[in-house]
Amino acid sequence: MDIILPGAHNLESCDTGFTCLVVDDVLAIDAGGLSTNLSFTAQQNLKAILLTHHHYDHIKDLPAIAMNFYVSGNTVSVYGTREVYNELTSHLFDGKLYPNFMERPPEKPTVRFIEVEPYRSFKIDDYEVLPVPVKHGVPAVGYQITSPDGQAIFYTGDTGPSLEECWQHVAPRLLIVEVTMPNELEEVAVEAGHLTPALLKQEMLVFQKHNGYLPRIVTVHMNPEMQEEIETQLQEVAEALGHPVTPGYEGMRLKL
Repeated sequence: MDIILPGAHNLESCDTGFTCLVVDDVLAIDAGGLSTNLSFTAQQNLKAILLTHHHYDHIKDLPAIAMNFYVSGNTVSVYGTREVYNELTSHLFDGKLYPNFMERPPEKPTVRFIEVEPYRSFKIDDYEVLPVPVKHGVPAVGYQITSPDGQAIFYTGDTGPSLEECWQHVAPRLLIVEVTMPNELEEVAVEAGHLTPALLKQEMLVFQKHNGYLPRIVTVHMNPEMQEEIETQLQEVAEALGHPVTPGYEGMRLKL
């Protein structure tokens, strides 16, 4: 399984992109930085886009992706919860700011939305996908993706602490987890539904308790203005756990 991070931050600039990832060139999770960071060919290779929740930085590039598929006469499948569907049809694909690609063209809509249910796995080609609820300011899920050869990754999307229930449903070799703010902003992070390095440490200890191991850990969604401090604190977490914790970055490639 090959994973690339087109975006790895929570702020967008010429150097940073909104967090999203692509698995084996065909499955994308979140769409904040997809069209911005993928070529037309790479976009056309996508068979599905999985959305964790409806916040702007996770759906921003959907209209651009849809226009690219529309021009080429192709269809892209977008997966998400009922809450995501409601927000997309109310604010993004409403036919006002941009064409409603869920209905256009009428004979073969460009965007095919497929609703997911928490804890109910489904197949996309030979990949098994399991949506698992996480703790955020709006309803959100993370996704465990298992490849045909049994390799599994879990991407949390945006989440705060108290993930004990989540960890009981996943068993990835690779965990891509958000860490947005430094420890000094823990109160703000918890209120907004995000993690700090110290909160990540607590969650990894709970994960280890339930699963008997620690997966490979890559962190994303960092605030770039606080990145140096966050990375220093992540190194302290790695030393305390006796296990590597690797900050993600734009263009990072991971292989299982």
